[in-house]
Amino acid sequence: MAQLGAYVGPIQAIRQDNARVDDSAKDDHIAHDNPFALFDAWFAKAADTEPNDPEAVALATSTPDGFPSVRMVLLKDHGADLLGPGGGFVFYTNAHSRKGGELLANPRAAMLFHWKSLRRQIRIEGTITRVPDAMADAYFASRSRDSQLGAWASDQSAPLSSRAAFLGDIAKATARHLVGPVPRPPHWTGFCLTPTAMEFWMDRAFRLHERRRFTRDGEGWTSSLLYP
Repeated sequence: MAQLGAYVGPIQAIRQDNARVDDSAKDDHIAHDNPFALFDAWFAKAADTEPNDPEAVALATSTPDGFPSVRMVLLKDHGADLLGPGGGFVFYTNAHSRKGGELLANPRAAMLFHWKSLRRQIRIEGTITRVPDAMADAYFASRSRDSQLGAWASDQSAPLSSRAAFLGDIAKATARHLVGPVPRPPHWTGFCLTPTAMEFWMDRAFRLHERRRFTRDGEGWTSSLLYP
């Protein structure tokens, strides 16, 4: 009869997990100082390991009366001092879209990064402001011409009769901008989420995961571990 392997309970799992961490691997524990520095470290690691779009992030918004919605966007800029001392995380969209309308009517949002290959997540909650026009112009100018034309052609989130109709709209936008740079549509802009809280999640054995939450405290941060 085959012998069963020795049972490893949750306390033993934690001890074994901790025993695997030596001085060269202490970054496997969630640091407790600066959440932006910690985000930078995790984001850089995701850029090296994720096969597609490490900057993809789920963005949750809601109407003023509390009806939520969520979708994926791409993070395009971030930093502890971005657009002011509160720092932030920037993405771009059509302000006439559902998310754009909700952000303008209820300027609060949440983000979730999930890097499956790293088995890590980061949750961010905070307030929303529009980026300056000059910043939106600069980013729009960096996009491919086809993407720029698509921003003019797409009435994002509005009903569409057919794919052929959309391709026709792209052809019209192309005809209007045959020569010279494509200007940024006035309704296409960037939004910055300035965090009031950031939470870092790391996978552990037996679902005994590690979570640390940072909360804005004046000009600094306080942090604590959370039960998984």
